[in-house]
Amino acid sequence: MDSTTVNKFRESLKSYVERVVLNHTPLRVTRRAGSDFVVVSAEDWERDQETLYVLQNSSLMRQIADSSATHSAGSGYTPSKEQMDEITGL
Repeated sequence: MDSTTVNKFRESLKSYVERVVLNHTPLRVTRRAGSDFVVVSAEDWERDQETLYVLQNSSLMRQIADSSATHSAGSGYTPSKEQMDEITGL
């Protein structure tokens, strides 16, 4: 994670924000007095929140594990060609 001081962040706010958004890399901003903070794009924040939700939901994690096991065993559900066309929008 990149890091900068709050003074440098304030001086170059636009360029730091553009870098965070375009590169999808968080930026740690340090302050002399007080806690540091992290700047992250809204898209990355939402993705991380969704990931945390799934990881904390034991029912979803069980479904993922079961699906992975059936896929590995080759015994999972296989949609028909028509269903695949509908899914992929062809």
